[in-house]
Amino acid sequence: MGLMDFVRSELIDIVEWIDNSQDSLLHRFERHDNEIKNGAKLVVRPGQVAVFVNEGVLADVFQSGTFTLETKNLPVLSTLKGWKYGFDSPFKAEVYFVSTKLFTGRKWGTRNPVMLRDPEFGPLRIRAFGNFAFRISDPAAFVREISGTNGHFRIDGMEEQLRDQIVSGFSDSLAESKVPVLDLAARYDEISELVRQKLSSVFSAWGVGIEGFVVENISLPEDVEKAIDQRTRMGVLGNLQAYTQLQVADSISTAAANPGMAGAAMGMGAGFAMGGQMAQQMGQAAMPASYAPPPPLPGGPSFHVALGGQQAGPFGVPQIQGLVAQGQLTPQTLVWATGMAQWTQASQVPALAGLFTAPPPLPGAVPPPLPGTPS
Repeated sequence: MGLMDFVRSELIDIVEWIDNSQDSLLHRFERHDNEIKNGAKLVVRPGQVAVFVNEGVLADVFQSGTFTLETKNLPVLSTLKGWKYGFDSPFKAEVYFVSTKLFTGRKWGTRNPVMLRDPEFGPLRIRAFGNFAFRISDPAAFVREISGTNGHFRIDGMEEQLRDQIVSGFSDSLAESKVPVLDLAARYDEISELVRQKLSSVFSAWGVGIEGFVVENISLPEDVEKAIDQRTRMGVLGNLQAYTQLQVADSISTAAANPGMAGAAMGMGAGFAMGGQMAQQMGQAAMPASYAPPPPLPGGPSFHVALGGQQAGPFGVPQIQGLVAQGQLTPQTLVWATGMAQWTQASQVPALAGLFTAPPPLPGAVPPPLPGTPS
């Protein structure tokens, strides 16, 4: 320090901090050899607290206002210094001004996905982000636990530590809430309050108070979101056949926009159609082998048959005749073919009625029962 600076400091008897920044949390008042005059004026502006430290020991704390530094205003420091009736000028002490204003709009987010177990989808990885607000609630604890002897302490000196603690608290709160992933969007306020309460107990030990915490968004990995979107589309469509038709329509639209894809789209459409047919036939896979004969000969009529409460077929007339002979198809069995208005008993269909007509009995013989009827 130059001679003029030393002389100027000796003439100044006002201890204050004018903060022109937006991110300062603490400032140490700088004086030559930390000497303060007897009767100096201490000015603590709104949003500030002044903390006196004597040889590493926290002493007196002053809230906002203007004070004359004398024995009655410095009871703790007077005890530490051994002053009984006053003190000689100057005295040595460190003065730390701590900002107690509210710092808003601070961002937080998960660097890596957070694992959780969802009751519907099982293990999932999620990401989240939002903002929070804080202030120094206990200046003495903040000086003791965080800032130490730093001459000037800014937000970036502890913001990373705050964010790490926030992510940890968020993960714990989300797991404890057991809210299904699909219901998270409706519970942001509730989850935010749970996280704020959990963090308050941790931050208070540092002299920091969480005044606000907001969860802005919780998102799933892109592939999981696509799978959920696909599931939603399936739910809207309602059945596999309609879904297959939609896929075919989408492929045709894409091919129309890109002529070079026309052949591939036609192949995809055929594949989707085949898949729909296979899905329809899966319901018939459990039928006995006798119920799955070869397809009817070309040109002949074919009928769908109600067997065991399920639809089977189509069958040609020779195949139906075999079912009659086996007793699987009776005159009362319902059948349907193209052109018929509704399902009808087999005996009422002209093309099948002859299968149930027995030849006349020989003279003197007992007539045999009709095929397919109990004897």
